[in-house]
Amino acid sequence: MSATHTPRYAPEWLELREGADAAARAAGLLHPLRRHLADLPRRGPGLVIRDLGCGTGSMGRWLAPRLPGPQHWILHDHDPDLLDRAVALTPGKAADGSRVTVATERGDIARLTADGLAGTSLVTASALLDVLTRDELDWLVAACADAGCPALLALSVVGRVEFTPADPLDAEIADAFNAHQRRSDQGRGMLGPEAVEAAAEAFGRRGATVRVHASPWRLGADESALTAEWLRGWVGAACDQRPDLAPGAEAYLRRRLEACAAGELRVLVHHSDLLALPLPPGGTS
Repeated sequence: MSATHTPRYAPEWLELREGADAAARAAGLLHPLRRHLADLPRRGPGLVIRDLGCGTGSMGRWLAPRLPGPQHWILHDHDPDLLDRAVALTPGKAADGSRVTVATERGDIARLTADGLAGTSLVTASALLDVLTRDELDWLVAACADAGCPALLALSVVGRVEFTPADPLDAEIADAFNAHQRRSDQGRGMLGPEAVEAAAEAFGRRGATVRVHASPWRLGADESALTAEWLRGWVGAACDQRPDLAPGAEAYLRRRLEACAAGELRVLVHHSDLLALPLPPGGTS
C-alpha cells in the first residue's frame, strides 16, 4: 500500500469549523462506545486512544471530557505545527476528573498495522474517511480488526447539501463537488461521498458491529463566517472539476455570500459518524 497523503489544512480553517463540528458530532454513539470500552480487559492504567489526522486536536477536546477514566492520547498528523497546537490544547481531565496525557506521532496512517495498534483502546479520526482510497480504507480496517480495536470515524461527507432558500444551481454545483471528492489525486481515486458506506461494509465483513449516525452541520446566521469560507471552497472545488460552470458559479457564489452576510442563508451540510466495535474474542456482538 502506498503512503496515505491526507490533506494539510490551515489551522484557521480547523478552528473556524470546530464549533460546528462539535455541535454535529453524533453523541448517540457515545453510549455503546463507553459500554464497549468499560468491558475491555485492563491492559494498563487507562485508555490508549489514537487520533488519526488530528489537526488541531478538536476530536480530543470533544471526546476526552466525555469518556471516564485515565486516558493517553496519541496524536497522528503530518504537520508538526498542528501537532504542537493539538498537544497544547488537549484537555487535562477526563469525564470523572482522571488524568489525560498526550503524545504525538508524525507520519502517514498507512504505517499503522495490527502490531502497531497493540494496546490501543480506540482509533478515532474526523473528516478522514472521504479522502482515503479503497486500498487505504481496507488497510485501516484490517489493522483495526486484526488488533481487535474499535474505531470512531466522524464527520465524513456523504454528498448531500440542503440550502434555504434554494437556488437553481444548487444541484449542479453539488454534483460537481461530489465528483471532485472522488477525483484521482496523484493517481489516487478517493472514496469521497461513498466512504461511509464503504467503511461500514468493510468493517462488517471483518465481523464488527457497525453503527452509523447522521452528523450534519447546521449553518445559520450565527455561523456566517464558517458558511462563507465553506461556500468559497465548495464552489471552487466544483469549478475545478467542471471549469464550464465557472461563469454561472461566480454569480451563484456572489448571491450566496450576499445572503449569508445578510443572515438570510441556512445550510445543512450532511455528514455521518461511524462507530465500529470489534467482535469480542469467542463472543457474539
